[in-house]
Amino acid sequence: MQIVKKTIGSNMRRVLFSSALLLVSSLTFAQSNVSGTVKDANGEPLIGVSVLEVGTQNGAVTDMYGNYKLKVKPGAKLKISYIGFTPQTVKAGSNSQIVLQEDNTALNEVVVVGYGTMRRKDVTSSITTVKAEDLNQGVFTDPGQMLQGKVPGLVVSSTADPNGSPTITLRGASTLRTGAMSPYYVVDGIPGVDISIVSPEDIESIDVLRDATATAIYGSKAANGVIIITTKKGAEEKTNVSYNGYVAFDNILKKYDVCTADDLRQYAKDNNITLKDGGANTDWQDEVLRTGISHNHNVNISGGNGSTNYMISADLRKREGVIKMTGFDRFNVRSLVSTKTLKDHLTVSIGANMMYGKHFGVPSGNEGASVLDAMNYYSPTNAIKNADGTWTVGSGSKNYNPLALMEENKSETVWKRNQFVGKTALELWKGFVWSVNYSWSNYQSTYSAYNTRNSQLEGIGNKNGQATRNTYFGREQTFETYLNYDFKVGKSKWGLMGGYSWEEKKNNDGFGLSVEGYYNDDLGWYNMSYAQTILGVQNSVQSGYLEKVRNISFYGRVNYSFDSRYMLQATIRRDGSSVFGKNNRWGTFPSVSAAWNITEEKFMQNQHIFDNLKLRAGYGISGNAMGFDVYSSYNTYGASGTFVYDGKTYRTYGATKNANPDLKWESTGMLNIGLDFAFLKGRLNGTVEVYHKKTKDLIWSYPVSTTQYIYGWMDANVGEMTNKGIEFTLNAVPVRTKNFMWSTTLNLSHNKNTVDKMQNETFHTTNLTQGDPMVAGVSADGWTQRIMEGEPIGTFYTYQYAGTVNGRSEYYVLDENGNRTGETTNNPSLKDRSITGCAQPKLNAGWNNTLTYKNWSLNAFITGVFGNDVYNSARAHYTSAQMFSDGKNVLKEFLNNPASDASGSLPSDRFIEKGSYVRLQTLSLSYTFRNCFNDWIQDLTLYGTANNLFTITSYKGLDPEVNLGGIDPGIDYRWSRYPHTRTFMVGVKINFGGGKKKKATPQYIDREVIKEVPVIKEVIKKVPGKDKKVFVQSTYVVTFSVNSAEIVSTAELDGIKSGSNVEIVAYSSPEGKSSANQKLSQKRADAVAKYLQDKGVNVTRIVAKGADSNHANRIAIVTVK
Repeated sequence: MQIVKKTIGSNMRRVLFSSALLLVSSLTFAQSNVSGTVKDANGEPLIGVSVLEVGTQNGAVTDMYGNYKLKVKPGAKLKISYIGFTPQTVKAGSNSQIVLQEDNTALNEVVVVGYGTMRRKDVTSSITTVKAEDLNQGVFTDPGQMLQGKVPGLVVSSTADPNGSPTITLRGASTLRTGAMSPYYVVDGIPGVDISIVSPEDIESIDVLRDATATAIYGSKAANGVIIITTKKGAEEKTNVSYNGYVAFDNILKKYDVCTADDLRQYAKDNNITLKDGGANTDWQDEVLRTGISHNHNVNISGGNGSTNYMISADLRKREGVIKMTGFDRFNVRSLVSTKTLKDHLTVSIGANMMYGKHFGVPSGNEGASVLDAMNYYSPTNAIKNADGTWTVGSGSKNYNPLALMEENKSETVWKRNQFVGKTALELWKGFVWSVNYSWSNYQSTYSAYNTRNSQLEGIGNKNGQATRNTYFGREQTFETYLNYDFKVGKSKWGLMGGYSWEEKKNNDGFGLSVEGYYNDDLGWYNMSYAQTILGVQNSVQSGYLEKVRNISFYGRVNYSFDSRYMLQATIRRDGSSVFGKNNRWGTFPSVSAAWNITEEKFMQNQHIFDNLKLRAGYGISGNAMGFDVYSSYNTYGASGTFVYDGKTYRTYGATKNANPDLKWESTGMLNIGLDFAFLKGRLNGTVEVYHKKTKDLIWSYPVSTTQYIYGWMDANVGEMTNKGIEFTLNAVPVRTKNFMWSTTLNLSHNKNTVDKMQNETFHTTNLTQGDPMVAGVSADGWTQRIMEGEPIGTFYTYQYAGTVNGRSEYYVLDENGNRTGETTNNPSLKDRSITGCAQPKLNAGWNNTLTYKNWSLNAFITGVFGNDVYNSARAHYTSAQMFSDGKNVLKEFLNNPASDASGSLPSDRFIEKGSYVRLQTLSLSYTFRNCFNDWIQDLTLYGTANNLFTITSYKGLDPEVNLGGIDPGIDYRWSRYPHTRTFMVGVKINFGGGKKKKATPQYIDREVIKEVPVIKEVIKKVPGKDKKVFVQSTYVVTFSVNSAEIVSTAELDGIKSGSNVEIVAYSSPEGKSSANQKLSQKRADAVAKYLQDKGVNVTRIVAKGADSNHANRIAIVTVK
């Protein structure tokens, strides 16, 4: 009995214990059913909204009525998110009614700024972004040419010289130092990169920071503006291979209308003059010029697996100039590997960039020693060669046979550049990222030249061959580390950034040698030890002085935004540099800016005019330390001559520069006010900018007393200069139909430059004359411009032409006040000079038009410059009577002039012409084939482009687009002005299908979501007063192949009309990494968008988004309105 009781008791304890354990387990794992409805602010149900249990992968999407059902743990919270709406986190419950508010900022463009990125809507500064597809098309060697006419306020003077670079100024000149006027370049976050290392085909986008509130974060290098270049990165998941290649043909736009041999003979006969006649009839322009053939080939391979991406590109470029024996070869290689680890919190990138270039040139010196000059002045009565095979020689001095200049004086320059970059970005917690960047680069340039025994250059031809070679090296290091912290507090959004930068540059480490006296010219410069003579150190040995420059910087930025309505930004940078005087090695560069999104205000919610209206204002200070070396503020000494002692020759040394311990960087303060606007659902939008830019402490070289200083000149900070301007940009889509769209962009800019101050109580100078074009018949005072207080750079200060009297040119005589006395003279003096023109344009314009019809695209880009003057120095030179008397050729215009007019080419307003022009700069037509050869080629684009098709201008010179940079803008120099060309190019872009499909995995499809395919919802509204219903909205579901963006069936998409507004939300399966799934979701959304676009739905009417949750399993929900 006791045993039975014990057994029963033991069993009861087991039952009670098991029941208790079951109860606890049930409570622990209990889940409750929750449900709700999600609607927009108008009460319309939202379909496909992501409902995710916070902290888990458990979730659902709303059905056609906006409803969702979900099993969650007790006390769970749900994150509700949908493309185009502000996400919400709510407590899970039954029959929840959730209203999502539209978030217009979700699709805003991302803008690259210094040490970070920002949404376009939050930007308070003046920044222009140009995407790769919007950059200029043509045979370009410099990314700067790709921006011509694209950015208001950015003035680009291009060149057709294969070895030349464009001149670029932003919002007017900010310095008087010719080597320090270019913008500062930042490539992929690395500052100060030489842009020759970047192939134009590798560029993804270019951001131009135009005002000081944007540039001040770069401190002492940003006064001329900052251009940020972002290159292409690796693709994701599959390997992509693309090819872009073209062949181009260049021909000179215009030739000088020079005389033929018969013209000269007739003129000599009519004027009873003895002509220096060689008996031939040679067209020297045709002998020197050619059709330049260029070609470019770019191959890009990219890929990845979701966490690791890679990219490598190779670019081979060969360009021939229209001047024979000019051109260059260049080979660029660019590579990048980027990977994420530590649960995607750490991103590590390693890149390598290399460039090899070889430049070929011809003599382009002044005093006649330029092929560009000689092909116009060398007499057509001279033959190419004499009967004995030697070159003909012109009479007199500096009268060179242009073909002899080319053939007997050869040169080349080889450039090698390497750059290695390492980057890390560690997200310590949400929104808090620590970045570290390091860049190491080096370069080597080698110049080689050989003048043969037949060279006609003065002092060279009698040396039996002369060889010169020099090579220079340099290297740079940049280390930067900075923190970014972005967070929200209620309606306030904050962005904090702070960082440190260290730079070191070693330049000018090199040497060179010149030798002469060869048995023949076969070896050229390749074996200089075979020469007979080296003429001593002072004449034959070149040596650079090694310089090491170091800069360190501390910088920070604070961004604040309240409710996307009010934005504030403040930046500060503290720079230290070794190139300035010991009293001014540190500088501080602050900025502050604010913006007001007016359309976000409540009083603007019911208006239907503006889609966007934002007012911006800011002031900042930036500096200019470019163009300085480590010895800029020190006394320097150099060779000054020789003396003989005891039969030996010794060098003497003397001062070459004074020390200035107070020398510092030039500083530029800029006030900028801007207004951004948009109408008609964004189809018409633009900006208006007004700025006032003041530069102080301009550096100039001033005369000083040699009783007080060791040298007669000193560099000092004295001058001041102002630029004021207004800029306007307008973007529009005037026509948009099912298959056709016309989009247009217009930008206009006006800048007024004024030199305010050039002297003070300590430093005075009269050495302010500029621009001597070295015209024949002008032995002294041939300058044409003068830098003057109260006037702009490029002010022409010449005589006033009064006509011809008795075969001599006459000029007006002026009194002390600059007024005409009524007299004229053929021998004017300095007091007879006055302001006669200005090289500064009053208006710069760029107008781009793109027309697309199905797979066709036509682009026309027009540029214009208005209100500027150009000094036609070539016309002054080639109409000089001195030229004819020296046995040289002249323009046909000269045939109407008297042969004895010795004063006809003096610097006067006779040769100042209007430089205004309108040019069809680019006309490009392309056609794209899609999914060719069984999808082996994803897309193939054939294109043809013509550059400089026509120009409307009254300018009589070769081309009105002359150099507008430097301190002598607007002068058409004949010896260095490479002629502009008209280019025709044809090319192909191929994007190959890449990557193998992954192995199939089990299929996961949420049948509850797609059970009513193809149409799962239609919204119908009745028209008031009429027995008629109007279609408002319908929703479709599209499915995809496993682990792919390939659409299973497109039947449900074919009925969507071209004028519809389409919203696409795509999902992926729950397996794998969430980051990879989100990227796959985006690819699926893009695939649907591309299909609809190909069917005629305009891309501007499509919103495509990959969901950040993955529970809906390989579908895309397409909402059509």
